[in-house]
Amino acid sequence: MTNPVKSYFENTNNLLYSFLVSLPLFLLYELLIVISQPVGDSIVRISVDVWIKSLFTYLGVNAVSFSLLVVVLIGLFIVYKERERLKTLRFSYFPVLILESTVYAIVVAFISQSLVSLVLNIAASDPISSLSVTQQLALSLGAGLYEELFFRVILVTLFILLFTKVFGKKWAGVTAAVVLSALLFSAVHYVGSMGDAFTLGSFLYRFLFGLILNGIYVWRGFGVAAWTHAIYDIMVIAFLS
Repeated sequence: MTNPVKSYFENTNNLLYSFLVSLPLFLLYELLIVISQPVGDSIVRISVDVWIKSLFTYLGVNAVSFSLLVVVLIGLFIVYKERERLKTLRFSYFPVLILESTVYAIVVAFISQSLVSLVLNIAASDPISSLSVTQQLALSLGAGLYEELFFRVILVTLFILLFTKVFGKKWAGVTAAVVLSALLFSAVHYVGSMGDAFTLGSFLYRFLFGLILNGIYVWRGFGVAAWTHAIYDIMVIAFLS
């Protein structure tokens, strides 16, 4: 008899489940941005999202519409590539994926805060605290989606390919990729008008957060990493704001 837990982990660690489970993050993020920030000039978005949409705008296309088009095209590609898996797709796995991500978010909060508190007291500023709850929720969902897409899917994947060739060993390539991406992930939080004031404590905290998210991405894929990040940020809003 097949072990249901083993079957769940084996069947959900692929592009199809990652895309489908992360799709609500994209839709909810864009919807909440529109609801909470109806005036275009005052819209506050995640930094990575701003980079992407600025590129689209530079190319002379509507950023939001083009983003939707890109998501649709990526979805069609993944569905085609994973078409054999569609026959065995189990919708009952999706709430379990969210539950799994929630568990990881709780563990991430405990580990990262505990480890940093052993070394430094964190007194980081929080520029988004002045925003409305709806705006903060939108940014939490957006962080889970866009930051994981950029720092995990793009950077970690590229770094793994690069450093595996440099060091000649997969484990060394993965280790270097995970560490470097976590450093960049932490550093980007101090860039831009919504960036935090730099402190060693907050930098170390986000570096550890990035390390853990990188590990989740390598082990469980983009979808779980994105929801873990988003749920963690929502927990921060709910319990620490």
